Formats: sequence, C-alpha cells, structure tokens
Amino acid sequence: MIEKLRNCFDEMVVYKDLKKSNFFSSLSLPSFMRDWLLKRFADENGSFEPAELAEFVKTYLPRKDDWTAIKNRIIKDNERVKFLAKISADIDIKTGEVSFSLPDFGLTGKQTIIEDRVWDECKDDLVTGRETWGMIEIAYRQPDDDLKLPGKIKLTNFKTFCPYSIDLEYYKDARQEFTTAEWIDLLLGAVDYNADGYQGDEEKKLTMLTRLLPFVEKRLNLIELAPKGTGKSYLFGRVSRYGWLSSGGVMSRAKMFYDISKRTEGLVAGNDFITLDEVQTISFTDVNEMRAAMKGYLESGVYTVGNYEGTAEAGVILCGNIRKETMDNDGYTNMFEELPAVFHESALIERFHGFIKGWNIPRMNDDLKISGWALNSEYFCSIMHELRSDMTYRAIVDELVEVPEAADTRDTEAVKRIATAYLKLLFPGVRTAQDISAADFTRYCLRRAKWMRDTIKVQLGILDSEYSGKDVPMFLTRDV
Repeated sequence: MIEKLRNCFDEMVVYKDLKKSNFFSSLSLPSFMRDWLLKRFADENGSFEPAELAEFVKTYLPRKDDWTAIKNRIIKDNERVKFLAKISADIDIKTGEVSFSLPDFGLTGKQTIIEDRVWDECKDDLVTGRETWGMIEIAYRQPDDDLKLPGKIKLTNFKTFCPYSIDLEYYKDARQEFTTAEWIDLLLGAVDYNADGYQGDEEKKLTMLTRLLPFVEKRLNLIELAPKGTGKSYLFGRVSRYGWLSSGGVMSRAKMFYDISKRTEGLVAGNDFITLDEVQTISFTDVNEMRAAMKGYLESGVYTVGNYEGTAEAGVILCGNIRKETMDNDGYTNMFEELPAVFHESALIERFHGFIKGWNIPRMNDDLKISGWALNSEYFCSIMHELRSDMTYRAIVDELVEVPEAADTRDTEAVKRIATAYLKLLFPGVRTAQDISAADFTRYCLRRAKWMRDTIKVQLGILDSEYSGKDVPMFLTRDV
C-alpha cells in the first residue's frame, strides 16, 4: 500500500508523524499548512531539520499580535516585508483602482493598493477565489500632497500557496490502482488518521469519512451529534483551508450572510462549508431573523437581507455533543432538545440533508493518529475543493438511482446529494454509470445516504406530529 501510494502520487505524499512527535502541535498549525511545510523542508525519507523549519515559521507566519510591528517596519522603517497570509483582492468600479485585504490582520481595502504593474503579474492567482493563501510581499506608498494621494500599504509581490496545478483527471485515474479498502485507508491518512487504529472496522472508518462529504459537494447540509473527544473540531477546523469553524459565542445574520452596514457578504459567500461547532453554546442575536435566513439559504442557496439578494455554495454543518443515554437509543429520542431555540422548528431541520451518528466514531487516541506516509492534506483538500464543481457525478447518480413513486422531493434531493458526495469521495474514477457495480454503489453510496436521511426524518417525527410515521422510502439502484 505505501509503495503504491508513493508511486501513484509521488511528491504529493509526505511523512506525517503525529503519534510520536509534538513538534507541529506546539506550532499550532493547521494540517494544510503543516503538510505544505513538510513538502518544502522534508527530504525523501520524510526527515526535516526542526530548527530550520521553526525559523521559517517564526519569520514567515506572523501572529495577529505581530501586525503593529509589521506596520512599523513597512511605514516607519521603509522595509518590504514578506510573509504567508490569506489575501483577497477587490476592484473599485468607479476608479478602477485595485485594493487588497488581509482578513487575519484586520487590514481592509481602504488602506491598501495594488499598482497596475503588480496586478498584471499576479492577477491570475488573485481572481480565482474570494480569498487566496500565498506568500505576500508588502511595502508602503508614501503620501503625496501635490497629487493628493494618501499613504497606503501596497502589494509588491505575490506567489500562490499552491504553486502546482491540480490535475483532477490524474487523481481520478490513480483511484483505479487501489482497492476500495485501500482507498478508504488512503483517505483517512490524508486527513491525519491512522487506518490501522480502527482495527479493521469499516463502519467506523466510513462514519469518520462522512465528515468529508461537505468538502466535496456544494451546499450539503449535515447535523452531527457525537460524544466529546471524537475529533469534530479538528477535522472541520484544522484540515482544510476552504472551510470555516465557528465554536460557540454569538452568531448574527450579518456575520453569516450579509452585513448591511458594511455592505459585505458573510461567511457563506467565501467558504466551502460553515461548521457551527459546540452548537449548544452558540447564541443568535435575533432567533426569528436567523431562522428565516437559514431556511431560505438551506433550501436554495439564496439569501435575502434587506434589499440585497445573494447566492452561495457553502454547506452548513451543525456539530454538538450528545449524552450517552440519548445516543444509546440510536437516534430514537429527541436529540435536538439541547440545541438552540432556532433549531427547534421542523421546517428548518427538514432542510438539513443528513445526520452523522458521531457515536459510531471512536474517541480520539494515539493509535488513531497518523504515523507514516500519507497523502498531503493541502493537496487532498485542493482536490476536494475542485471536485465540488464536477457535475458529472450527479448525472451518474441520477442515472443509477431509481426513485420510488410519490417520494418526497426533499428526501429525494437529500439522498441523491449525499450519494453524489460519497461517489466523489470513494469512487472518483467513475466517469459513467457503467464504471461502478450496482453492489458497490448501493453499499457505499445509496444505502448510506438513505441511513443519513432516515435519522433526520425520525427526529422530524419527534419534533412535529405532521412528520410522524413518514419514513424515507427505499431507493434502489437501477440496472444500467
């Protein structure tokens, strides 16, 4: 398996040692950043010089608290400063002036400029998404009273965080070199988990990987309740640079969707998924306002705030802890009673496509931490991001799934959407309906999708008698 992995993915494989080494945990780096550094500093045997790597982190990964010192170097000492950061660009319609923002440091476009020469050199990388990770170099444009130009921080250079192009077709072809069992283990390693730690329990492995479904499918909305310590926060918040994890605190419609006063889009517009972690502890500034916005968005991806109508493709995931006595009933007691009041309405819950039974995921322990060669998390998450836009998988699912008569439209959409995400994740090499056996599609995609929808329907029946007894019908795989 290891030899096959390295032969197929070559430079996109890194040696991860999370079980024995706490070097990276002491640096508090997300997985995609850690693997980017490993790719840069590790030799062919996976070894690296800790002092050299630590010096790079100190120099090029500043903390928020370092921002004043950086401004001093730029403005007062007239230096050019280079560091890794998340950047977004904007073009002023009235003036044609290009500005940039560094959201992690609170630097807004009103304080910055990208001059034409620099823009021509880096625009291809900066127009690809709302926010882009990369190595930035910034300096100061002195104010000019004669020309009435204010002082601004200017971008002098930018190199994208992902210097290589993502070859989806190669990734799809590589899947054919692995059995399904090997591929499941490969996916676990890509997100920092040791497949051997599951002791051959395929169900536990697949439940863990279910958390990745919103990474590969647009607007897939899920609810997960799990015991403490099963790694929810880590997977949703530390693995991918394309998602957002919000843990507790206050959430407003302005932050989630659109801020009228600032005229800025919210979290759903700039991320692949939004995870509301520790959802029991989240409070909402206006429950009715948030509920109305959520219902519209979860249904269609459209949100209306005041006179502004926006669209987005981020999935919404609710994560919370669950008591042992509740999970022992396997979902047949009211699991949502401890959730915030905004989620106590059946019309809102129905718009979530599926439920992850987090009690099937073992509590995190050292044996579940990867220690060996695995797919680079940064590369893998970029692949998942690209797979979101591949519509061919949904066409295959539409061809394969036989929808029961009079099936509820929301049930049908939920089952198909989840099955599509499973197909992308587990069988990315499938290009036509004939490329996957009916048995594999039923076992790994369709049946699991129905199970995830079943729990939502059971909970709906508990919340609202109107849904009582209305089970998800049996979806079948059509012979093709």
